[in-house]
Amino acid sequence: MKHTVCTITNSRPLIQVRCLAVLLVVTLATAPESLARAEPELNSAGGPPKVRRLTEAQYRATIADIFGPNIAVVGRFERALRSDGLIAVGTSEAGLSPFSIEQYNISARNIASVVMSQERRDAFLSCHPAAADTFDKTCARRFIGEYGLRLFRRPLSDAEIDLFLSLAEAGHDKLGNFYSGLQFALTGMLVAPDFLLRIERFMPDSARPGSFRLDNYSSATRLSYFLTGSAPDAELLAAAAAGQLSNNVELAKQVDRLMASPRFETAIRDFFADMLYFNLFADLAKDSEIYPAFNSAVAADSREQTVRTITHHLLESGGDYRELFTTRSAPLTRSLGILYRMPVATRHGWSMGEFSESSGRAGIQSQVSFLALHSHPGRSSPTLRGKAIREIFLCQHVPDPPADVDFTGINDIANPERPTARDRLEAHGTNPACVGCHTLMDPLGLTLENFDGLGVFRTRENGAEINVSGSLDGTEFVAAAGLGQALYDYPQTTSCLVDKLYRSAVGGSISSSERPFFKYLNQVFADNGYRLPELIRTIATSPGFYTITPDPQHQELTNAYVAPGDRS
Repeated sequence: MKHTVCTITNSRPLIQVRCLAVLLVVTLATAPESLARAEPELNSAGGPPKVRRLTEAQYRATIADIFGPNIAVVGRFERALRSDGLIAVGTSEAGLSPFSIEQYNISARNIASVVMSQERRDAFLSCHPAAADTFDKTCARRFIGEYGLRLFRRPLSDAEIDLFLSLAEAGHDKLGNFYSGLQFALTGMLVAPDFLLRIERFMPDSARPGSFRLDNYSSATRLSYFLTGSAPDAELLAAAAAGQLSNNVELAKQVDRLMASPRFETAIRDFFADMLYFNLFADLAKDSEIYPAFNSAVAADSREQTVRTITHHLLESGGDYRELFTTRSAPLTRSLGILYRMPVATRHGWSMGEFSESSGRAGIQSQVSFLALHSHPGRSSPTLRGKAIREIFLCQHVPDPPADVDFTGINDIANPERPTARDRLEAHGTNPACVGCHTLMDPLGLTLENFDGLGVFRTRENGAEINVSGSLDGTEFVAAAGLGQALYDYPQTTSCLVDKLYRSAVGGSISSSERPFFKYLNQVFADNGYRLPELIRTIATSPGFYTITPDPQHQELTNAYVAPGDRS
């Protein structure tokens, strides 16, 4: 449940008023009554069906699962669209640019050529023609049907099979080789919208007259990308064909099976990388004169450190999600050990470490990945860090500053009269157009000022002692550990995770008809000690996850195909 704590318009006084009103908004939004005791699961009316573009990670995982991990994806991916805080939501809003289509075609042609190469084809074909220069229509049809099912995540219609069969035959006629013809057909399937896009289709819900649910194959697709980050495997597709996913017992079996697979951890890694804006690492740069220790290896290790911290705590240890903001345990590499000023026994690879109280660190908000990402190339930024805490961990939107704001005072780090960031921000805060929103961000970010723009611990800036006191909507605390405890205690910290996890899974905002279900999920999360796997299993096994409220604008598209097992 996202709360827009202030909105931006062309009226600068209006920005100030709306930002200063945040405490009232947040207090009302996060009051315990909003997470009152949930009743047994309510029948969610669901949201509209989605058409979602595969993310780069999903595309790569799907190709690896279908054709093997050694198949190279040579095309480039354009920058993903982030919407409402998540790339996973942006996938339902992003179109296909000419550049993307060109790059998908490059990848498709390479994949198809490798699959049909003389060295590899036997692993993918269950039949062969009598001779390579003859066109075996039966064998071609079998290949198209088998791999069309895996790629389109549903059986192909007769018309679709005939279309790709004609491509294969045309390729054979032009090149005089059966396998070259299949390469043409496979290339066509790999650039087809039904592969590149997850097109959700729905059907009447027999258990709830007048309601709709995703059809069997769309249910399998939503479930699989949620739990594994990849396309449905053969067993899940078989369950969809048999109509088993509308049976609660059979659905639970599939959910448990997928959550027990190695792919489940991959899906969790992908979700948190999206939530934490880790795509920004591609653009991360630091001034080499100020931060000579920064390099690409440090950036990669810091990103991996946080993901490993999360998966170790939530999956391996079964920990409470809130403890991610207070934990002092973290995996380390030798290069990270230098930044953290901690000895690391392992010369290569990872080993677990424990930060001391004197290190000033507690929680993932004090790790280098968060601190470096939300800083400037040459200095730290309490404002960027405070904004990130509000938006990433609390689902509160803070607008960007007006275009004409004067940042001269903040950027003047050599001013002896204002040696610390707190001093400079206090002076900047006298600007009426700025004070409101800075009131939201700075009291959080200033508690992390013991860490410079790279995330290295310090106690002084320009010779002056750093004051790391701060507050979160009336709760005062000191330093990163105090911030972590405040986030642990803050009700919206956990509801924000539920919000982002669910929106990531369905690819859109939570509709009004889904809010009772969202409330139910928050209570289940609390009742299970804020354990992530239990929350995920609840979502995946709940009828509400598959329920659809038809959108008239998309009805023609989503009903264009009715799978054989879904026909009434």
